[in-house]
Order: sequence, then structure tokens, then C-alpha cells
Amino acid sequence: MNKKIILLSAALLLAGAAIGYLVAPKGASETGEQSTEQAGKGEPLFYRNAMNPSVTSPVPAKDNMGMDYIPVYADDSQNNDVAGTVKIDPVVVQNIGVRTAKAVTGNLSRTIRAVGKIDYNEEKMARIHPKTEGWIEKLFVDKTGETVKEDTILLEVYSPKLVSTQQEYLLALSNQKTLRRSEFPDVSNGAKNLVKTTYERLQLLDVPEHQIKELEKTKKVKKNLHIHTPVAGTIVRIGAREGQFVTPNTELYMIADLSEVWVYADIYEYEIPWVKLGDKVEMELAGIPGRIFTGKISYIYPYAEAKTRTIKARVVFDNPDLILRPEMFAEMTIHSEEQKDAVIVPAEAVVRSGTRNQVFVVRDGGKFEPKDIILGLESDGKVIVLSGVNAGDTVVTSAQFLIDSESKLREATQKMLEVAPGETPNMEPGMKMDNTIPANEHIHGADDDK
Repeated sequence: MNKKIILLSAALLLAGAAIGYLVAPKGASETGEQSTEQAGKGEPLFYRNAMNPSVTSPVPAKDNMGMDYIPVYADDSQNNDVAGTVKIDPVVVQNIGVRTAKAVTGNLSRTIRAVGKIDYNEEKMARIHPKTEGWIEKLFVDKTGETVKEDTILLEVYSPKLVSTQQEYLLALSNQKTLRRSEFPDVSNGAKNLVKTTYERLQLLDVPEHQIKELEKTKKVKKNLHIHTPVAGTIVRIGAREGQFVTPNTELYMIADLSEVWVYADIYEYEIPWVKLGDKVEMELAGIPGRIFTGKISYIYPYAEAKTRTIKARVVFDNPDLILRPEMFAEMTIHSEEQKDAVIVPAEAVVRSGTRNQVFVVRDGGKFEPKDIILGLESDGKVIVLSGVNAGDTVVTSAQFLIDSESKLREATQKMLEVAPGETPNMEPGMKMDNTIPANEHIHGADDDK
């Protein structure tokens, strides 16, 4: 096992060294000769490890893998480049496969696909309860799924309270007829008010108007009174049967108007920024092949589902032929509103480190400048840049991770150069650099002579 770990570590180090070798400026050759470019820069300030810029040496050295330390010159800090800017030879750029693209101004939209479930329109549902205790004598509508029109008779109920209220109403009518010619206005008005009060009580107990008129005409008390449906729709549930004793707590019927249905679409959290009220939605169902239904988002719920981590969006669909049935599943396609006149770059150009987002902008002279950016919405391999990049800038879209590695090395080196003249980063402040090393003395970062 130890042997495998050692081999794996060696392979990783070799891979890292190869990357550093490709993009880093080359140091002294194996024979110790400097390149023409380095010779023109004068004497190096110090030398750094190609793989770890914090490991330095005042004289040329080699790391544990036998690679030369990279010389750092005073000219490296005497330029106006942004920290972390990388300059790479055109041949190396071609070898590592650098590709670029321009940041453009344009419109960005997204098509969101979601799963939906058809449900009742909550605004067009009715639950019918009796207003008083009694016994159901007869059901006129006794099957779920039946379609009823408004004011359809649903059942007959016998209630002693309804019977006594009818009797009170007949007495009030008789009393009014007797006292309406009274010489005393208070007496005639009192009789009139009593009729009005008992009439309103019958209405509040849901006695239908036609039975009240019949009571006034025949002067006969009805044992059974009708309960009518206040809305048109489909019978979804029946809560009582003939002969059953019911109270105001008993739900007799639940009626839903299915001419319009609600569909709940499950939207993932990362898609929510794209979804807005009024967005057009297309819906397809496996049970209704070849037909596309269109609607609009009418409401987005302000909370997420705990189990699915999705947010529900409500879409309203017309259903005149009643073929959209509650509890059916549907495939939803949401066409979001376009984000207009935005600066757009390829999503692959962004180097995401977790704490910040960067792109590398191509500058003159083979330089690549790192730019921190703030991202907006993303769609179809493109992302909106809110700040950090301007339209027309050329950004790197491939091999940017190699450039990023070298950029971080350059940035670290630049920070090390920001010390007092004559000092090296790993010396105590005030100590001067000595370019000579006594024989047999260990160099920091170099191999030990054994």
C-alpha cells in the first residue's frame, strides 16, 4: 500500500511540474546557461521553486525532483500590469490549446422544463353543509362525478327547526294581515317587522325561495325542505346518505367547477430567477397525445417544498371540454422572459474558485489579465456578466486553468517582491541577501547532499 501511495504521489508531482514547465518562464538550462531573454534582465534577485513560490533561494538551486529554480528579476515588478497577469510565448499558447471568445452584448433567455400536476381551482370549489340539524329524507344527486347546474336540487332534509320556523312565518303573516289597519302605527309596524324577521330567518337557514313562495301561497307547512347547489360544477364528494342524521358539521357535498383548472409546476431553486409572473407555459399530457395547452403563470409560492427542494408555480388553464382531470401529471415548458442588452460570455470561460469568479482577458503582447467578475443568469452554455468585463473584451475559454495556476504563481511572486531592497521573502527583516553559500551548507528547498 505504501509503495502505491509513493508512486501516486510521484505521478502527481510530475504532472504538476509539467504544467509549471509549460506556462512558466524557463530558468537556467541544465548546463547552467541563461537564455537570451534572462540575460537582458540583469542579475536575478532570487530564485523560486517552480511548484511552490514560497520556497526560495538566493542562489541557483534544484528541487527534490531535480527541476531548476526559476530566477526572479527586478524587472518582473517594474511594470504596470495587474497582479497575476501572465505573459506566455505564442508557441506555448498554441501548444496548451488556448482558445478565446469575445464578450458580446445580447439577449439571453431560457426554456425551463418541469413536471406539473393538475388540481382543482380553489376559487371555484364549494363545500355544502346544512344550517341546522335534521335527517336526510331523499338524495336527488347521489353519485360522485355527476355534473350539476347552479341551483340544482341536491336533497330533501327534515328538520324540526325548519318546520317551527315555517309555522312562525305563517303566524307572522296572519298577524300582519289582522293588524295592518290598526289605528296605532306602532302595532302595524311591529307586525310588519315580525314578518320581515321570520322571512330572513328562513333565508338564513337556506330555505329556497320557491318553497318560501309556495308556503305563502298554500299556507301549509312543508315537512321536507330542499337544499340547492349554489354553484355549477362536478360532484367530487358526497358526505351523507338517505336517512342519515346530519348537523352543521356534516359536509354534504363537495362541488368543483372544472371549466378552469390549476396546474402546479415544480421549479428547482437554481431556475427560480428565470421564472416570473405572466410567463407563457405550454403543457403536454401523456393521456392527451398531440395536443398542447397554453397558459400563464399566475402565482409563485413563497416557500420551498421540504422533501423535493422545489418551488411551486401555479399555472391557470381553461378546460371547457373537461378533459384536464385533477391528479393527472403533465410535462410543462416555461418560456422565460429575455434578459436584454446584457454582457454575455461563454460559461466555460469562468474560473470558479468557490470564493470568487474570474476570467482571463487577452491583452496586447501575449498577456492574459485575470479579472474578477460578478455573474448573472446562466443559460445554454452562456452567462451574463454584471461587472468586471466589457463588451468587446476577448476572454480565454480553454486552458484557462493552466493560465490560472501560473497567474497565482506570478501574483505570489509579485507579493514577495514587495519587500525592502536587499531582502528576500524568507529572510528576517533587515537581513541582507548573500549570494554566496559556504560549502556543504544546505540551501532552503534544494536537495540535501548525502
